[in-house]
Amino acid sequence: MKRLVLHTACLGIILMLAAVAAFGGGFQINENGARAMAQGGAFAARASDASAIYFNPAGLAFQTQGEIYLGTTLIMPDVSFYGPVSDANDPAIKNESKMVSQTFTPINGYITYPINQDLHVGVGVMNPYGLGTEWDPNWVGKYITTKVDLQSFYYTPTVAYKFGDKFSLGAGLDIVTGTVKLQQAINVVNQDTRLVIDMTTKTALGFNVGAQYKIDPQWSLGLSYRSQVKVDASGSATFSPQFTNPAINLVNDDASASIKLPATGFAGVAYKVNPKLELEADYQYIGWSSYKELDINFKNDPTKDVTSVKDYKDTYMIRVGGEYTMDEWQFRAGYLYDHTPVATAYVDPLLPDANRNGVNLGLGYHITKQLRADVAYMFLRFNQRQVTGSAINFNGTYNSQANLVGIDLGYTF
Repeated sequence: MKRLVLHTACLGIILMLAAVAAFGGGFQINENGARAMAQGGAFAARASDASAIYFNPAGLAFQTQGEIYLGTTLIMPDVSFYGPVSDANDPAIKNESKMVSQTFTPINGYITYPINQDLHVGVGVMNPYGLGTEWDPNWVGKYITTKVDLQSFYYTPTVAYKFGDKFSLGAGLDIVTGTVKLQQAINVVNQDTRLVIDMTTKTALGFNVGAQYKIDPQWSLGLSYRSQVKVDASGSATFSPQFTNPAINLVNDDASASIKLPATGFAGVAYKVNPKLELEADYQYIGWSSYKELDINFKNDPTKDVTSVKDYKDTYMIRVGGEYTMDEWQFRAGYLYDHTPVATAYVDPLLPDANRNGVNLGLGYHITKQLRADVAYMFLRFNQRQVTGSAINFNGTYNSQANLVGIDLGYTF
């Protein structure tokens, strides 16, 4: 009995940390600048504003001015779960549970400065991993999760240098911090206790590099790479109420774990059709094959230590977009396809992931010669995901979509 209940408690921690590390796009936030977002995120070959710090640091070297670029993205997911079911034809498929409506607001902020015509420096702060899920406290999956909040901060000092008129290199340091919070219910002899896990990560380090090549006035190429980052998390696991019966022993404890945020890379090609119209296509790689298993350790009760096999796969995104300039206005549009790394058996309410398609639109407006406002909208539609053979015995069907609105202000100097 004790081992069964402890295993149930540990399962919540495993799922919580898996949510940090398992989404190709869901908890990974690529919308780190409204101008790029409006073009489906296809920006690595141009990287022509301060958000180059995220998309391709080499792009800074071809910019002629310094810039402050600040904004946020409003992310509004909508998720329904139908089930749980014992098989694909179970009538319970019609039992719908809806995720609580939430709006997430990850930030992006950059400042760049040209030391001279070839050497540029900058620093950025962004939340490339985050979001969360929340369900009714008494919903059918309450023993798996009721709420998760995830947040990461990447602080990225960056330098870029231009070699002649066609080629540049850029590099940056990623200084990473974050928090993870989880709530779930655990059934103990027909009585529920609430588990709350609150973890903070130690400061971790990674790096990013990029290159840009101007083939001619029309064509340009861009490559960038952001390294894997190993994150150590520690904090508290609290139970309300606690159970001190030797057969159960659910008492507050310290917990720790390590996860690896994946390496990512962009490869892009851009074409300037004429002075007003630019088009770009990008391929984004996300190295989830580094995430094979997750180990959870408890300070005061090692009998709760567990290892969970995940075996995620490398994945990718395809991005295309363009920008048309008309006087003070810029009109933008784009499309993206995001392929999930998560095998069907590991899809769960913390991680209702699936292949998804995104359609993007946006505008830029020069309020003055130096001040620009960018807005972007994305509709993100997930393929319906039917789960059978669930690793946590929670089969069913997920339908998900999201609306995203990006807003940024840029000031050049």
